[in-house]
Amino acid sequence: MISADAEALVRDHTVYSCVMGSRAFGLATDGSDTDRRGVFLAPTPLFWRFDKPPTHVEGPAEEQFSWELERFCELALRANPNVLECLHSPLVEHIDAVGRELLSLRGAFLSRLAHQTFVRYALGQHRKLEADVRQYGAPRWKHAMHLLRLLTSGRDLLRTGELVIEVGPAREELLAVKRGEVPWPEVERRMSRLAEENDEAAEHSPLPLRPDRARVEEFLIRTRRASALSPGHG
Repeated sequence: MISADAEALVRDHTVYSCVMGSRAFGLATDGSDTDRRGVFLAPTPLFWRFDKPPTHVEGPAEEQFSWELERFCELALRANPNVLECLHSPLVEHIDAVGRELLSLRGAFLSRLAHQTFVRYALGQHRKLEADVRQYGAPRWKHAMHLLRLLTSGRDLLRTGELVIEVGPAREELLAVKRGEVPWPEVERRMSRLAEENDEAAEHSPLPLRPDRARVEEFLIRTRRASALSPGHG
């Protein structure tokens, strides 16, 4: 159960929120949930107490999850796939001045670290799918679809330097996987090929080796200072 204080942080201090999941990827069907992700800026004086504000809040709505700005930036600098994709959602529901500056820093978060994180995450998911096949005779097809989508997105990011999360013309091909219409050996073959293409793209990627941590930290410090000086937060 979400606490009143946590709910107030999301309600009153969200700087950016968007829709993620199948709706943002262009893979929504009639039964798709609406996954919401957000970033809130905890007022700076809350950090002066012994009990610090939460790094993330689940809720208050169903399928809603928010990160505190600093935690969000930390994860994005580490090329966390879920967080990076959140920055590139085409379905923005709320944004203020801090949120707009956060989005203007999208390029500062991108680096070749994405090669490790996207592929490593995909390999972990692949092992879970293999376990499902051994135990139940078939994988969770929805998860298989999203794994293919993630590997494609990571490959294209490494090739172009830009992260695009909408699947575009690949929609029907991916939905066929979700419906279980593509045999598992063929899905595995596609996964292996995409992982190899990620490796090849990383060698010649236009992305820098590391993200621009200093630029992001300057933004965070400036934002914390402005919060401390704002009326009502003294």
